[in-house]
Amino acid sequence: MQPLPEERQLLAELTLPINRCNVPAPVLASLIFQEHPIQLQLDGVETFYSELFDRLVVCRDARLRVDIFNDYMAVRFRLPEAKLAHRPDADPVPRPQSNYRKLLLGWLFDSDSDAGAAWRQWVESRFGLRTIYHHELISAPESDAYIRYMQACVRSTYQTNELASQLDLLYSFCQYQLVHQYPEQQYLTLYRGSSESPRYHYQQHPVLILNNLSSCSSDVDEAYRFGPRVVELQVPLSKIVCFDALLPRGLNGEQEYMVLGGIYKAKQVW
Repeated sequence: MQPLPEERQLLAELTLPINRCNVPAPVLASLIFQEHPIQLQLDGVETFYSELFDRLVVCRDARLRVDIFNDYMAVRFRLPEAKLAHRPDADPVPRPQSNYRKLLLGWLFDSDSDAGAAWRQWVESRFGLRTIYHHELISAPESDAYIRYMQACVRSTYQTNELASQLDLLYSFCQYQLVHQYPEQQYLTLYRGSSESPRYHYQQHPVLILNNLSSCSSDVDEAYRFGPRVVELQVPLSKIVCFDALLPRGLNGEQEYMVLGGIYKAKQVW
């Protein structure tokens, strides 16, 4: 393993100058944040959608909170499953090509799909973490690879209803559930399998550089299915975007967690 390159230069390559949360992107992607995490808040979400959070705060049952979230999303964004009162003069309920659930299924099926591009572009816009790989290495925003990635994103987000706002609320709901599920914890132990061992080390620890949105598993055997080199990560709860059991109906996968990228200290398992 090679020594970790100078962190300031590396963070400049991994981040964008502007984001829409309470932590600057270079801090969020750094080892310092992994060691000393704080809660992340997306700009304006709790203010603009206060009705949802007012309903969640009075509900102590995690399963009922899922129903509250699903119902709110369906009505607020006029999704196909919305139970709207019939009015003869009302416009028909739109049938957008995609919504947050379809993007979740798309990611679980293939993170390098068009749905995966939409997810990664959302992470860029909200957290300022740059996409460094999608189907191929993306060296810079001016590269042809970045243009192809953005074309995939447009294909997935065309004719949608406030899709980025839907993902804002999904992340915020995920955080709400995690904080209540693990009130005394700051981290989850997750695993990631790949074909190669970590390239870098820092203070005698292997170091992993994750794409701006990456998949990990809570099960080491599931992680092994994605590659024989498995590492263990201590992932801050605030960097977990979603997980397959968050919305139990129809989204169960390989005990998968969608994790914000950056620099992570790791422990080699296999």
